Amino acid sequence: MFRKRNALAWGFIIGIIVCAAILLIGGTCVQAQYWQALPPYNLLWPLWSPALSPVNPITGIATPLINTLDVNTILPVQPVLALDPAFDLPYLLYNIPIAWGGGMTYFDPYFGLQPFPPDYLLDPLIGGPLPLTLPTGFAAISPTPLLTTTLYYANLLYISKYPYLGLGVLNPITNLLTPGEIWGLTPLI
Repeated sequence: MFRKRNALAWGFIIGIIVCAAILLIGGTCVQAQYWQALPPYNLLWPLWSPALSPVNPITGIATPLINTLDVNTILPVQPVLALDPAFDLPYLLYNIPIAWGGGMTYFDPYFGLQPFPPDYLLDPLIGGPLPLTLPTGFAAISPTPLLTTTLYYANLLYISKYPYLGLGVLNPITNLLTPGEIWGLTPLI
C-alpha cells in the first residue's frame, strides 16, 4: 500500500513538472507577433491593423498588404503606418500622385510632409538603403496607441498638398484611412 501511494505521489509530482515545463516552454514560444520587418529598411509593419494586415482566410494569419517598403512602393491604401522602434511615433506614409513626381512621402509632426525615406535610412556614401538594426523581440513590441489627432492633421495636410489625383478629379477624403479603420475600431453610432 505504501508503495502504491509513493508511486502515485511521484507520478503526480512528475506530471506537475511536465505540465509546468510545457507551459514555460510553450509560453515563451507563443508570443504575439504585432510587427513584421519589411525590406529594405527594416521598418516595422503593423500586423495588428486589420486594414493594413488583413487576416488570410486560409491560414488565419495577419498578412501585410505589401512585401517591401521603399520609395517606389505603391500603397494599396493610405496612409499606412511603419514604425522605427527608436521613435515614439510611427511614420504615416502616403503615395505622391504621379502628376507631382510619384514616390512616397511621410508625415513629420514638426516639418509636415517629407520625402520618404528619411535621410538616416540612406547610406551616405551610395544613397542606397541603410537597414535598421532591430532589437531582439521587435515583433512583440506593443501596438502603437491610437493617433487620432496626428492622423487627422496628416490626412488634412496631404489633401491640401495633393488635392487632385488626375484630370480634375478631386482626391476624396473617404479614400484616406481613418483611425478606426487602421486600429480596427467600429464606429460609435
